Amino acid sequence: MNPSKRIAIFERLRTANPEPRGELEYRNAFELLVAVILSAQATDKSVNLATRGLYAAANTPAAILSLGAARLEDYIKRIGLYRTKAKNVAATCKLLIDEHGGEVPKTREELERLPGVGRKTANVILNIAFGEPTIAVDTHIFRVSNRTGIAPGKDVVQVEKKLMKLVPDEFKLHAHHWLILHGRYVCKARKPDCPACIINDLCEYKHKTKPAPPASIHP
Repeated sequence: MNPSKRIAIFERLRTANPEPRGELEYRNAFELLVAVILSAQATDKSVNLATRGLYAAANTPAAILSLGAARLEDYIKRIGLYRTKAKNVAATCKLLIDEHGGEVPKTREELERLPGVGRKTANVILNIAFGEPTIAVDTHIFRVSNRTGIAPGKDVVQVEKKLMKLVPDEFKLHAHHWLILHGRYVCKARKPDCPACIINDLCEYKHKTKPAPPASIHP
């Protein structure tokens, strides 16, 4: 894909949604961190349903630790892998208290040392909580980047590196949200909604879907 086409794609995404936001609910960096840890292999909707109750009871590292394992699990049991995630959240809370004064660290290296936090999660925190122009690549962004030709790659790290290299600086801060929302609601996995896509004519996907034929009307 040539640079001018890539610029045009992001200009359209920006025009359609100038200030994109993710769908996880949070009020500060710590709540975002916990929500993102819980969101692995889970929907944002299920995470939000769990964290509404959890954060009403405890929304600081110390408060969550004071709940104990059983009560923490009870708050998040609607989420897949909740026992493992509860252990990671508790261990992260302890590390935040022991090494960071209860605050969420602002560097990738420190974030990735937290239990349950990998490269993608660290990128989300850096981008959303601290305004850094990072691009976290999940399954939606991986699919959109490859399908459209914006930044094809064989794995998520390669796609991330290509996006960081190829996406113009003016779009980097919000690129993560534009691409994930586009993949979630338009460029869907099983059947992309190409007729409704605002970048249809710029996308390089060779198997675009077509509008459904009009229903036949019988006299």
